[in-house]
This record gives sequence, structure tokens and C-alpha cells, in this order.
Amino acid sequence: MTTSTGHFFSDSAVMFERSMRHILRSPDTIATSVVMPVAVMLMIVYVFGGAIAVPGGDYIDYMLPGIILMTVATGVTYTAYRMFNDKKLGIFDRFRSMPIAQSSPLWGNVLSSVIANAVSVAIVVAVALLIGFRSSAGIAAWLAVAGLVVLFTLALTWVAVIAGTAAKTSDGATAFSYPLIFLPFVSSAFVPTDTMPWALRIFAENQPVTPLVNSIRALLEGQPLGNEIWVAVAWCVGILIVANAVAVRLYRKTA
Repeated sequence: MTTSTGHFFSDSAVMFERSMRHILRSPDTIATSVVMPVAVMLMIVYVFGGAIAVPGGDYIDYMLPGIILMTVATGVTYTAYRMFNDKKLGIFDRFRSMPIAQSSPLWGNVLSSVIANAVSVAIVVAVALLIGFRSSAGIAAWLAVAGLVVLFTLALTWVAVIAGTAAKTSDGATAFSYPLIFLPFVSSAFVPTDTMPWALRIFAENQPVTPLVNSIRALLEGQPLGNEIWVAVAWCVGILIVANAVAVRLYRKTA
């Protein structure tokens, strides 16, 4: 007899496969989530990069961590859209009538989001390498970067699940991502925070993107890590826990 834990994992695996099939049938979703960050990266590097003074080496090396986070913020939009479509088409009700773990449809979408965003980030990094990005990071540092990006993706995807489940329209389901995409611009992603006006600097230094960007940058440049990596992890874990609890509760009420 299958245990409840085994039941949850097997159901989530089936839902993950279902969500991945949707993504593979619409590969343009990955392409679309890559186009905007790559366009921003090319514009900033070639149009503004020469006029922006940053510590260290080339500007592409400095700003890539922010572009990576922007890629994730763009990509999770499609999770919200898929959740909204499932609700609109009555799939939620169908899942509720089936003998499956109630949260497995959510986890299926979340895990597929991690895979899809990993592919998008890999494409963005490949483009960055083509235009001059170089890193002295070793395997351990790259794995740490991957861990931070996955944790960030999980946190934002659960926020996307909330948006998709609560939305009344498809536009409403995706609108949540606009502030998230904008957030790197008000952080240390593109310029040092000490160049900002004091009020903006206070906000930039106390929002989740800045410690994430600084930690990823330090790892890629082979620099020592400070306490900011723990601040970044705390932000991601906190958002993940709260968003997960809200999303599951909202799904059970909506379904």
C-alpha cells in the first residue's frame, strides 16, 4: 500500500510531466522569456556600458547577475498564466474530484518552472559568454550560483502560483511580474548602490535582489562571500514559505 508521502511524490511527478508537456508544446514561452533579458543586456552593455563606472573588470561581468534574476522574474509569468488557464477551464475542479494529493498540481507546475527557467538562464549565460562575459569561478562556486538561482526561482514561482490562482483575467495573472522585473533596476544589479540618492539607496540595499546579486557576483568573480549570502537565502526561504502557505490555502478554496 502506498504511503501518503509516496502518494504525494508520485502524484507530483505525474503533474510535473503534464506541465512539462505543456511547456514542450509551446517552446516559444522559453524563447519569449529570454528575449527581453537578452535585449536589456545588449542595450545596457553596448549603449550605456561604456559610460558606467563599476569596480572590477568588464561591465558585462558586473551586470550579468541582475540579468539572470530578471530572466527568472520574466519566466515565472508563464506559470501564473498556466495556473489561470487551469482554473478557467475547470481543471482545478477535475483535480479536486480525483484521488490525488491536493497540492500535487501546484508542485507539478512549480518544478516544471524550475526546469524551464534553468534552460532560459543557461541561454542567457551563453549569450553573455559570446559578448565577453568571463568568470574565474570554479565548479563549487558555479554550483552555489545554481543553488541560489533555483532557490530564487522556487520563491518567485510560488508567488506566481498565487497570482495565477487568484486572478480574474489572464492579464491579471501576469501583471504581478512587472514589479519583479523592474526590481533589479533599483538594486546593485546595474550600478553600485552608493551612487544612488540616499532614499533610493536605503531601499536598494534593503530589498531581496541586492544581496542575491552581490552574492552571485562574488561567486562568479571568485571573491570572498560576506554575510549577504545568508541574507539572500533568508529572503528566498522566507518568501518561499509564506507564498507556499498562501498558494496552497488559496488553491484549496478556489478548487
